[in-house]
Amino acid sequence: MASTILLALVSLSLIELMPHHAIADPADGFTSLSLGRSNFVIHKPYDVSESERYSFQNGIHKLWVYSADKPFMSGSNTSPRTEVRVRGYDYTSGVWQFEGYAYVPSGTTGVSIMQIFGGASAATTMMLRVYNGALSYYRTPIAQNIYDRWFRVNVIHDAGAPKVKVYIDGSLVHEADGNGASSHYFKFGVYAQEGASDYMESRWRGIKVLRK
Repeated sequence: MASTILLALVSLSLIELMPHHAIADPADGFTSLSLGRSNFVIHKPYDVSESERYSFQNGIHKLWVYSADKPFMSGSNTSPRTEVRVRGYDYTSGVWQFEGYAYVPSGTTGVSIMQIFGGASAATTMMLRVYNGALSYYRTPIAQNIYDRWFRVNVIHDAGAPKVKVYIDGSLVHEADGNGASSHYFKFGVYAQEGASDYMESRWRGIKVLRK
């Protein structure tokens, strides 16, 4: 009996000494590209000033829009939006990644908070939307309980495959085919979709664009 207990204790000690293998970070193997204020272009309702729908303080982009707002340009029939269009890193090939930390206050719903623009079969290759506290890939729920907390977003787009992977807080939550060859770029903020709430808001920090 004593020998059995001793053997169990030795086995437990050996397990504790074994190295713990951390889950691979989605940014591993990618190179982070330089980003400055000039890379961020604000798309907002055309009849209001930028400061009425966007702020950048203490490293946090805050973007908000109302369901009754005008589109981003006169004559457009698109829904209201306040988004940052990442300029300078448009791409047609290669493997690219967007990273950022997002915060969505409760009550915001029916809205895209991040997208890859461009596709052969649709205007976008992917959208991350919020519906009633759940994060969705278009209309497919991929993460629950995202209101009122910061969560990490990593989106990898292999334009040649074409394939898209979405990671939330470091975990892979969705994989999908892309929407075909096109010129692509990243956008984040708020863009009204069906069932939009009267007021929509998202906040972002730690924005990165990476590539292989």
